[in-house]
Amino acid sequence: MIKFSIQKNRGFTLVEAMVAISIFTVSILASMAVLTNSIQNTKYAKEKVTAEYLAQEGIEYARNMRDTYMLYYPPDATTGWNKFATNVTAANCNASNGCYFGDLSSSDFNNSNMPITGITMSSCSTNSTSVCSNHPLLYNAANGTYGYTSGVNSGYARAIKITFNGNQANISSTVSWLQGSGLNKVTFSETLSAWITQ
Repeated sequence: MIKFSIQKNRGFTLVEAMVAISIFTVSILASMAVLTNSIQNTKYAKEKVTAEYLAQEGIEYARNMRDTYMLYYPPDATTGWNKFATNVTAANCNASNGCYFGDLSSSDFNNSNMPITGITMSSCSTNSTSVCSNHPLLYNAANGTYGYTSGVNSGYARAIKITFNGNQANISSTVSWLQGSGLNKVTFSETLSAWITQ
C-alpha cells in the first residue's frame, strides 16, 4: 500500500506581512534621515567656507590699506601709519559694532599710487540678529563676486573691527549668516604692525 503525503502550500499570514512591511519602512525612514542630515551638513559646510573666505577678505582689505599708506603716503611711513589710524578711527572701525569697507569700485583709481586708500569705510549699525546686518553683502551672479553696490542679498554680513595699541593694529573680521533657525558667525583675527620704522 502506498501512502501519499499531501503538503499544504502555506503563504504569509497577515501578521507576518505587517511585520515585514514595518521592518522595510523603518529601514527606509532611517536611510532618509541619514540622507537629510548629510545634505544639511553639506549645505552648512558650503556656507561656512564662503563665510571664511569673506572674513579673510576683510583682513586683506585692512592689510592692503595699511601697506599702501605706509609705502606711498608722503613723506614717510610714520606719517602713513598715522593717516591709516586716523581714517580707520574716523570710520568708527574701533567702535563695538565695527565698520565695513566698500567696494573697490568706490576707490579713486585716478590716483595710481594709492587707489585703495579711497575705498569707503562706514560705521556698522547692528541689531540683535547679526553684526552689520543693515549692510548685507550682495552677491553678483554675473561675475561671482560679493560687494555692496550690485547684486542680491547674499545673507552674509561682515563687520571689521580695528583697534590700535601704539604701533600695532588688532584686526578682527566677523562674517555672520542665518541658516535654519540659528545665527552662525566666523571671526578671523590678525595683528598688523607699523613694519617700517624711521
